[in-house]
Amino acid sequence: MAPSAFYGAAKGSGVDVYTLGEAFAIVSSSRIRHENEVRLDVTGSEFTVAVGLARLGHKVAWLGKVGADELGQRVLTALRGEGVDVSDARTEDGSATGMILRETRPGQAAKVTHYRGGTRLAQGNVPIDRIAAVRILHVSGVTAALSARDAMQAAVRAAQAAGVVVSVAVDYHDRLWPDLREAEEVLGALAGSADLLFVRQSELDLVKPALGGGRQVVVLRGTRGASVRVDGVRHDAPGIVAPVVDPGGCENAFVAGYLSALLDRLHPTDRLRRGAQLAAFAASSPSDWQGLPTRAELPLLELEG
Repeated sequence: MAPSAFYGAAKGSGVDVYTLGEAFAIVSSSRIRHENEVRLDVTGSEFTVAVGLARLGHKVAWLGKVGADELGQRVLTALRGEGVDVSDARTEDGSATGMILRETRPGQAAKVTHYRGGTRLAQGNVPIDRIAAVRILHVSGVTAALSARDAMQAAVRAAQAAGVVVSVAVDYHDRLWPDLREAEEVLGALAGSADLLFVRQSELDLVKPALGGGRQVVVLRGTRGASVRVDGVRHDAPGIVAPVVDPGGCENAFVAGYLSALLDRLHPTDRLRRGAQLAAFAASSPSDWQGLPTRAELPLLELEG
């Protein structure tokens, strides 16, 4: 794909970014066996990306399937409230929306347990024509792990056939992939379909064959910042120091910031900086997405950084 195509050509739908995946209710507590009070929120890898982009003024559509229950309605209500287009989202009678239990302990990584719901996004749920009319399609390895693989692959094929930029976050979590060999095969193929690839430094070996081929690869290094190679030139940006309340949504927030800056045609270094800005906002909030900034709030962090 030509470098200029990474900005995404203007399309008739007016949608900048289309994304699809699973969304969950999330229950957070310090320790379930003792706590009488917990925090209820909603979350999802693509959910967070969609909200981050919408708050920065971009037109975003999200495709997912939730149960016809109160948790599913909370997911859709939150997205609608943020201005995300959920007209393609499905509600399934008789199925429960999935849930995540996150237990946090001082000085330890959060313990996360998935309770899968009964909803499954199917290939037939993917609106091929709509995806062909957007600027960027974004998907993640979490969706590939959670039984929506056929739908995700159909969306990627539709985007590729229409010349839509395909953005992929590897987003590997070992608890979702009991078989490492399967993870390497599936995530390697997904990464190979990307025009723009987001990968943690710890995931580089997992998708090593996909790191070439002319695609732009953004390497995330946590608090040490991030880098991207564009047209053979490497660009780097440091992380932004911010109070850490919960780092759970940081990487998805980074993706939203980078894609926003890409759509704004900013320099690669500035794309990395905007990604770091959104990651810092996410880390400072107990929610993966509620603390994300509007466009008017971005300069505040730029000045502090």
